[in-house]
Amino acid sequence: MTISRRKFLNLAAGSGALPVLSRTARAQGYPSRPVHVIVPFAAAGPNDIVARVVCQRMSEHLGQPFVIENRPGAGTNVGTEMVVHAPPDGYTVLVVSSSHAINATLYDKLNFSFVRDIAPVASIMRVPNVMVVNPTFPARSVREFIDYGKANPGKLNFASSGIGASNHMSGELFKVMTGLDMTHVPYRSSGPALTDLISGQVQVMFDAMSSSVEHIRAGRLRPLGVTTATKADALPEVPVVADVVPGYEVSNWFGFGMPRSTPADVIMTFNKAVDEALADPKLKARLAELGGILMPGSPADFGKLIAEETEKWGKVIRSANIKPA
Repeated sequence: MTISRRKFLNLAAGSGALPVLSRTARAQGYPSRPVHVIVPFAAAGPNDIVARVVCQRMSEHLGQPFVIENRPGAGTNVGTEMVVHAPPDGYTVLVVSSSHAINATLYDKLNFSFVRDIAPVASIMRVPNVMVVNPTFPARSVREFIDYGKANPGKLNFASSGIGASNHMSGELFKVMTGLDMTHVPYRSSGPALTDLISGQVQVMFDAMSSSVEHIRAGRLRPLGVTTATKADALPEVPVVADVVPGYEVSNWFGFGMPRSTPADVIMTFNKAVDEALADPKLKARLAELGGILMPGSPADFGKLIAEETEKWGKVIRSANIKPA
């Protein structure tokens, strides 16, 4: 299903103007039981890491357990569909990421439409991806990597957490802009992909900094460049890919969504709790360690970001003729 950017923005803005019967009662009573947070990827990846860090603080603030449930499959679609069909009461929450904006174009035969069926609730942060290789790989810079790839066509494999994931699209964009011949190797999440990268089974990955930074600091991976337009505070010594590939820019982002007809006051209560959690000095420091650039804001702000990213990646997917598995 195709939805225009203007219509999507209207839908996003409308998530803050849904029927609000019994507003006071719901706002005072929510949450009154455990909140289930669906991570549509396997454990140990960036979505899982960010969700656990933020939801621990949310639980302390709201006084209810936040139960993380990993529901990987079909590039986020298994977990997303579970939330689409959940009761719209605020007790089933989806961890939303760049993959959802990508999948809006990548998959055209789903049982749901992300932009129609999931209400944007709160953004968390933006994280650079980082181009990483095994320390034994001969290239020590982006330029040397490109030179190696052109001298050894067909010998480079790049890993990702699945077709349509941000790290997959980062690699595809790199291929398009450099003309390199690289084979994509999709995994179920970043965890096993990084394991194979560290063991030398694949040559490169454009992974979210939140899941790769500890491996970099431990010397298990060598960073070649960050994918944002400016350097990352978490890895200030690592140059940006755009220094060698002008115009290259990618960032991974995270937030929360709920079923579309969730009451507006529940959405706003959750949004406020997220923003308050992001203001906590300890949480801010922890997310900064993961390379995060915090993005507190309204549901409409988050909806605008999703709309812009959906439009951007739609162009890349159509241009490169990328298809789901």
